[in-house]
Amino acid sequence: MTLRFVGIDPNTGGGGSPTVWVEEESADLVLQGEEAEALLKAVVGGTVWVAGHAAGIPAHERVIRIPARMVPILREACDVAEQRARLR
Repeated sequence: MTLRFVGIDPNTGGGGSPTVWVEEESADLVLQGEEAEALLKAVVGGTVWVAGHAAGIPAHERVIRIPARMVPILREACDVAEQRARLR
């Protein structure tokens, strides 16, 4: 597995920080972020967002929070992933 580093939270203090990569083979976005607090998880997990789709957060998934200041990094990651997907 090869990850292409795209960016890290510009306000990082040197510890664990929201980070974005693109996996080269699949062109998937890989995100590291702060796990959402209980209230946010309850809202996400308790709402039916798409008709016919079950509410809840599956055990194998997590809700994470990425700071708004990272939007430019996420845009870049989306561009990288889209370009990479075209090469497959």
